[in-house]
Amino acid sequence: MHSEEHLYAIALRRCAKIGDINFHKLVHSAGSAKEVWGSPKRELAHILGIGSKTLEDIGSTPHLEFAENEIKFCEKHDIQIKLRHLGDLPFLLNECEDAPAIIYQKGQADFQRKAFSMVGTRNMTSYGRKFIEEFFSEIKKPDILSVSGLALGVDTEVHKHSLQHHIPTIAVLAHGFHTLYPGKNRVLAQQIIEHNGALISEFNSSHKPDRENFIQRNRIVAGLSDTTIVVETAFGGGSISTATFANRYNREVYALPGKITDKYSQGCNQIIAQNKARIISTIPDLIEELGFGAKTTFMEPLFPHAELRKQLTEDQKAIYEIVCQQPKISLDEIADTTDLPSHKILPLLLDLELSGLLKSLSGRQYEAV
Repeated sequence: MHSEEHLYAIALRRCAKIGDINFHKLVHSAGSAKEVWGSPKRELAHILGIGSKTLEDIGSTPHLEFAENEIKFCEKHDIQIKLRHLGDLPFLLNECEDAPAIIYQKGQADFQRKAFSMVGTRNMTSYGRKFIEEFFSEIKKPDILSVSGLALGVDTEVHKHSLQHHIPTIAVLAHGFHTLYPGKNRVLAQQIIEHNGALISEFNSSHKPDRENFIQRNRIVAGLSDTTIVVETAFGGGSISTATFANRYNREVYALPGKITDKYSQGCNQIIAQNKARIISTIPDLIEELGFGAKTTFMEPLFPHAELRKQLTEDQKAIYEIVCQQPKISLDEIADTTDLPSHKILPLLLDLELSGLLKSLSGRQYEAV
């Protein structure tokens, strides 16, 4: 059963100008959604950043009636209603300033597991499909959680391979639970619920899968995850927004590079070049960096660093020595230390990274491996 607080929270969030941030301000100031609903508007108007137009809908009978019907709908369909201000949201998502005030969830999932999201285009190629297949086959760590958006293409492959490898998976929807989009994934959605995963949405049952909802959905995908992996995406693809949100939340982002002539690799190449994502050089390296591999005894590298260093050009050696001497040095600092312009340093850094001698960090910084 749901409480009165659920009722008033849904009604309050239903108000036209009450978004997640205004909801948080009001509830934090008044103490609860019920208190906000019953407070005189002149008192609420004193809350910093809340104007009179924002308060117009509060106390509206139709909104309260909608909330009553929404709770009945959720109880009929075994949908949980989770409120951020009551501490119901997963820890990682709750860290995000723009986290949703309300989450609707169908199915049980253990959000204490380490979560990663994997996203990409609906027009996946065989290159992307092969990467996903091999990535999941390499995972040895059982207590993890995958997150994606239930769209066709990359999202669908991620959920399917998660199920095949007994990894619980979370599908974040861009609409309410009165429908399921795309309809082709209805069976998959049910399988996710049956295998310790969940479907979640910030949208109530009045929301259709409108175009603008998908960008909002992407922030939740990023917010739920320690790491976001972008498989394939074109310039301006929806997955770019997921990577952007992950960067904003200070989470790790990886991207699968591809040929510059391949449309659905161009977005990945772009965010790698902009230092908004770390490059995926090999699947075993990615698995190791994520901590998803089995513990193994130490083996000598196939190409020892000493041998690799012998093969470097003079410029590469100079850059490598600078980074070794100053861990977490930025691109601008490297340019200041050398006589080379930034546009000539970047390819050298990429070569050193691909050789396994350097790794890139957030903020266009580098350190020796």
